[in-house]
Amino acid sequence: MKINRRKFTVIIVTLIGGIPFSCVSFGKGRFKPIRFGIVSDVHYADRVVPDNSSRYYNESLDKMSECVDLMNKQGADFLIELGDFKDQGDPPEEAETLTFLDSIEKEYRRFNGPRYHVLGNHDHDSISKQQFLNGISNEGFAKALNYYSFNNNSFHFIVLDANYSSKGTAYDHGNFEWTDSHIPEAQLEWLKNDLSQNRIPTIVFIHQRLDSFSTDKQFCPNNADTVRKILEDAGNVAIVFQGHDHKGDLTKLNNIYYYTLKGLIEGSGPENNCYAIVEIGMDRVIRIIGFRKADSIELK
Repeated sequence: MKINRRKFTVIIVTLIGGIPFSCVSFGKGRFKPIRFGIVSDVHYADRVVPDNSSRYYNESLDKMSECVDLMNKQGADFLIELGDFKDQGDPPEEAETLTFLDSIEKEYRRFNGPRYHVLGNHDHDSISKQQFLNGISNEGFAKALNYYSFNNNSFHFIVLDANYSSKGTAYDHGNFEWTDSHIPEAQLEWLKNDLSQNRIPTIVFIHQRLDSFSTDKQFCPNNADTVRKILEDAGNVAIVFQGHDHKGDLTKLNNIYYYTLKGLIEGSGPENNCYAIVEIGMDRVIRIIGFRKADSIELK
């Protein structure tokens, strides 16, 4: 089956904002390009689509299958999902929710390379944070962590978890309000330390949006401004990939780009699938190639 790629306009971003590459350290040895896959808001559940809903939960398994097949064919260096990996039934049941997680994780594991997860709010529906982590795996870690970092080729990657209330309480068994998200102080201190120890170009992944504005703050951690300031002060963060807001978006704040990937869950049929490949080649620019509904955008 031939998969249509969204109009091939390419997002071209000078790494590290406007800082010349001659001023950027890529570590020891030769620069190594990278090519990785992103997918978000899968929301898999074997349930009937609610009336007047655009979310086709039981089609997400097939959509993920298409995504994995393409990423294998394209030889992506790794694949990462940006949260809301699974969903729940109606009424919700813990045991059933765990079977949904197991089913979508098995499909995800068909990718022939390193796989990573970002935790989303719906990943805490019916189950705890630890139950979700027990049901997944992240390459290079004996046990899956909710926030972590890794290196691949000439780049550093950071995964954050904003699934806490403003009081710092972890989301658990649906006991949370999705508009109240927060990154606790301990995680912020870890982030500062991680950035200080890794001076190569860095890319950040998070489920909630960090580019908060007056019209869409509900999609952002309540301390998004603090998180952005940490990333800006580091001086080596090029772009943040995020989900949560299913309509997608692209913004730029203080030389850091924020690309919000559209939700895979939205709409019926393969034409409503959504995933993308991110390339950073020898020319040191970022290209985002969107498939199906995912946007590929050019910035000059």
